[in-house]
Amino acid sequence: MTASSPATGAADRVRAPFGVRTAPVTARDVHGAYTVLACADPTGPRPCAGQFYMLAAAARWGAGEDERPYLPRALSVLRAPEGGELRFLIEDVGPGTERLCELGPGDALSLVGPLGVGFREPRDGRRAVLAGGGVGIAPLAILSDQLRAHTTVLLGFRDGAHAAGAELFPGARVATDDGAAGHRGPVTDLLAQELDADPLAEVYACGPPPMLEAVRALCELRGVPAQLALESGMACGFGACFGCVVPTRDGYVRLCVDGPVLDAGRLQTALVPGAGH
Repeated sequence: MTASSPATGAADRVRAPFGVRTAPVTARDVHGAYTVLACADPTGPRPCAGQFYMLAAAARWGAGEDERPYLPRALSVLRAPEGGELRFLIEDVGPGTERLCELGPGDALSLVGPLGVGFREPRDGRRAVLAGGGVGIAPLAILSDQLRAHTTVLLGFRDGAHAAGAELFPGARVATDDGAAGHRGPVTDLLAQELDADPLAEVYACGPPPMLEAVRALCELRGVPAQLALESGMACGFGACFGCVVPTRDGYVRLCVDGPVLDAGRLQTALVPGAGH
């Protein structure tokens, strides 16, 4: 994608408008352990797949009166349909995400974005294979929309409650740690089968660090290119705080401005310090 034509499916970055803007929440849906919030952002640009926003509740965003507010949460875009709507996939894993999951129509989000560098189109005529784990499935939905071509989607979850997130991906193959849905085992089992059957692929992955490291190692072994959307603690989103610095083979980078999507070949490991939801 380019800043002038983000819907083409190419890779790049769409620049965020300056400052924080308010977006009214238009819908709230629950898929098992996940909440999907939709908001109206008609004045903002359409993001590239893999970019993220810094989100906060416009009201009651903090621990209480006269107490320190929560930091904004960095969340990947789930979908960005025509008409200026943004959708985000959220899992309640702490006080900040709990507050976001409480929002519904009539409430509002404060947001900054889109930020970071997104995914690129497959190179050399390769087909796209998407592999996601947990809440990391989010950027793969918008990627599938923007590639506008048939894609293979492989999703991994810890249990049946989380596997309900696969409802957002018709036709996806699913793996669960406990065998409650689909294949019993990690999603990388499905990925290995896929690449063994047809190695002419480019892998796009987002999920917890151990999963991404398994994807990186698997693709390196088979000589398959991969683009990984990494997780790391982000406090500002603009590279000022250096809270999301990760090592690469050619030096340190800040994920919020140089990522979150990086070529797997740049990494010695995807087990980056400070990673988490």
